[in-house]
Amino acid sequence: MKIAEPIIAVVGAGRMGTGIAQVFAYSGYKVELIDIKERPATKMDKALKSAANEIAANLSFLSSLNVLQESSINGILGRIGYHYAAQTEEVLAKADVVFEAVPEVLDLKRKVFYRISSIVNPKTLIASTTSSFSANVLAEYVENPERFLNTHWLNPAYLIPIVEVSSGERTSGLVLEEMVKLLEMAGKIPVKCSASPGFIVPRIQALAMNEAARLIEEGVGMPEDIDKATRLGFGLRFAVLGMLEFIDWGGGDILYYASNSLKDALKDERFAPPAIIKKNMEDGNTGLKTGQGFYNFNDINVQEYKKETLTKFVNILRYLDILVPPAL
Repeated sequence: MKIAEPIIAVVGAGRMGTGIAQVFAYSGYKVELIDIKERPATKMDKALKSAANEIAANLSFLSSLNVLQESSINGILGRIGYHYAAQTEEVLAKADVVFEAVPEVLDLKRKVFYRISSIVNPKTLIASTTSSFSANVLAEYVENPERFLNTHWLNPAYLIPIVEVSSGERTSGLVLEEMVKLLEMAGKIPVKCSASPGFIVPRIQALAMNEAARLIEEGVGMPEDIDKATRLGFGLRFAVLGMLEFIDWGGGDILYYASNSLKDALKDERFAPPAIIKKNMEDGNTGLKTGQGFYNFNDINVQEYKKETLTKFVNILRYLDILVPPAL
């Protein structure tokens, strides 16, 4: 049992809301899932049944992979309550934490936050799962905005460990830490970021995906070749090394020269290195080989660090069954 057992409400019974409800129920929390959309009774029954079926199917899938025992599924499902829009007031009045998970329509979110704020306790934590709107924008619709922040979950929410936690200008530092702790208790890995468009993952992801599409547009490669290259050249490395860590590993100077070469060859300024890469070059902070880049490598055993990192690569290659054996 946990020291504190908050009552968690998820407003919105779509894919994201359903996934979040599953995460907390899986981790032992009582969760109340609300289909806040006003619908005819028959359609509301169908929506809540669909959410329940989706969670049950996900848990059965995990059981088939030996992630959990089949006998534990009913206990997890029993921790989730399903509620119609008409029950919103009754449910939210008891909630300690509320996650908003309605579609990415600003006017809809505004109405939902006004409604949530008018019902919940003044100290109830409120979070949006938005992938589009800044915490500073949405905070305008929340009473006591110091208890509000964004928690950007990645699909599928019940599998992807990262949750981007973005506090607004008025978010209390205590609220930020409470949310981080709650997510950690639910088995997630929170990463903090400021109220910036696109957070971290979607911003980097959008650039990479658009560039992949441009490669098709320009006839550089076929879809299957581009995807093979991104899975085994791009994705594999970034499964072990973070993107900034990877810059340090290879050298910020390599990125600097490669970026300028691409900029000149493709005649496109979007490939130009950013100012921080130029500054690191000027300061001689190009990464692992100089002892300082985005990270400080002076206080670690570099040989051990390299060995641990390369071991992870080997383990992934072995798991994917693409580790090349030596010729006999």
